[in-house]
Amino acid sequence: MYYKLFFKRFFDFITSLLGLVILFPVLLIVIIVLLFTNNGKPFFFQQRPGKNEKIFKIIKFKSMNDKKDENGALLPFEQRITRIGKFIRKYSLDEIPQLFNVLKGDMSLIGPRPLLVKYLPLYSDFQKKRHDVRPGITGWAQVNGRNTISWEEKFKLDVWYTENVKFTTDVKILLATIKKVLFKEDVNSGENLNMPTFTGNN
Repeated sequence: MYYKLFFKRFFDFITSLLGLVILFPVLLIVIIVLLFTNNGKPFFFQQRPGKNEKIFKIIKFKSMNDKKDENGALLPFEQRITRIGKFIRKYSLDEIPQLFNVLKGDMSLIGPRPLLVKYLPLYSDFQKKRHDVRPGITGWAQVNGRNTISWEEKFKLDVWYTENVKFTTDVKILLATIKKVLFKEDVNSGENLNMPTFTGNN
């Protein structure tokens, strides 16, 4: 209980600050490369729901261009992801800027991944429990299938975490995440690297 209420935030702040210091050379290199390949736009910003469904602006490295069709709609994911974008996603480098979200307090290192705002009205009462804690850069669902599991399974894992927040669990998830990133486990390698759109509980 004390970890969830007090120490977790302290752990997040110190660890994310240390991570930014250690990863600064990587950050700098990726920023410079993306400045040239993305027309001066290295970052991607998007509104996401956080703890208690409070909206915040997430920051990631920009892995896709903004090309649109003749009607002004963005082209499909597989037509917009760039070569460097595939690389930084492959090694989860696009997630590094979220350490700034953790420092700010919008996110935690460990927690349910923040999804799209448009999904909020579609959640069941059970699924809404995923917003009882701060969203995370990685989480229980990410180390138990990542984007290879169904929405139903993902939500069950997310809610399980919110009801079982412990220091030992967070350390376990953090170590498992490092292993999965290094060995590229449980990552959908097909053309559509994103989860399919959540359409509610039909």
